[in-house]
Amino acid sequence: MKTDMFSSLKVMHGAALSTALSVAASVVIAAAFAAPVDAFAASATAPAKSAKAGKKSSKKAAAEKVSSQPSKAVKAAAKEDDEPRTVSKKRRVSYTSNGRHHSVVRRVAFEPRQPSVGTAFGLHETPDALMLRSSVAYVVDQNTSESLFDKNSRAVVPIASITKLMTAMVVLDSKEAMTEQIEVTDEDRDYEKNTGSRLSVGSVLSREDMLHIALMASENRAAAALSRYFPGGRPAFMAAMNAKAKSLGMTDTHFENPTGLTSQNVSSARDLVKMVNAAYQYPLIRKFSTDRSYEVYTGKRSIAYNSTNALVRNPSWDIGLQKTGFINEAGECLVMQATIHDRPMIMVLLDSSGKYSRFADAQRLRTWLDNGGEQRITSADANGPGT
Repeated sequence: MKTDMFSSLKVMHGAALSTALSVAASVVIAAAFAAPVDAFAASATAPAKSAKAGKKSSKKAAAEKVSSQPSKAVKAAAKEDDEPRTVSKKRRVSYTSNGRHHSVVRRVAFEPRQPSVGTAFGLHETPDALMLRSSVAYVVDQNTSESLFDKNSRAVVPIASITKLMTAMVVLDSKEAMTEQIEVTDEDRDYEKNTGSRLSVGSVLSREDMLHIALMASENRAAAALSRYFPGGRPAFMAAMNAKAKSLGMTDTHFENPTGLTSQNVSSARDLVKMVNAAYQYPLIRKFSTDRSYEVYTGKRSIAYNSTNALVRNPSWDIGLQKTGFINEAGECLVMQATIHDRPMIMVLLDSSGKYSRFADAQRLRTWLDNGGEQRITSADANGPGT
């Protein structure tokens, strides 16, 4: 009898010990999964205390998943960027604790953006009365060349897709037929930044359509293909770009490719005013760069493009020419010709921090001009060393 009781107790004790070990193991496993996976990970989890709480936790996780998805408007805006930005991705981690299944959504940042050249050289530390987020800002009267606002206008920095204004001028100067069909090949892919494109290899468009989407939507493969179909090929095209810059007196400017997807395409705000003024003399550049949307047929499918500049859709702005640009080294860039109070202006904003800050800075400058802003003089204008 005692032996039987002892055996039963031994079995019960063994079962209890096994259960305890199982629970302990589950907790350890849960803790391991809940720990941050790297320096950028952030975790948030709490084990449910009951079956009812577990259901609520699952519903909450599902809600988080739904709410984390970007809206259609945000997605549409993201497609209009010049080049892909650094993104935050989400990783779903599942684990089992005490027989219950839990799910945690963890946001993990990949490939943080590198600092721009302007940031590396301290240009963002230059104070200005409007507290602009652009490290370079320059506004001049187009008719008189009078400087109205100047912040680091002599700084030589990467200009990203602002490059495409020069690309367009060289294409039009060549007098090649705008109806000629141009095919995108592997030579037009971006092997430096490894950016993608909606214009797949094998797409065929007219030279006019290529120019249209290169200016309006900053389509990189279109710009690359245009340079390849230039008489003498891409090397001759690059020589023509630099020769054109020299003829315009752009002494701070140099081009290495037709798209701007390289930090070696550099210029200063003062030089870019000269380039914008020259580009403004081409009716097609004015028309294509300020168009809001355009659809092309590639021989395979139709693609609808939108302008990369949100201000062209704002009826309060009278924009005669514009171009945006972005790569990590250049930051967010914007050049425009706009008429404010019946006065044509050229506005240059370079190395702005934040996806939409260049447009906000343009609005700040316009508001300042609306209020009768006074001329701002920097060390660069006062015969100082400048920046």
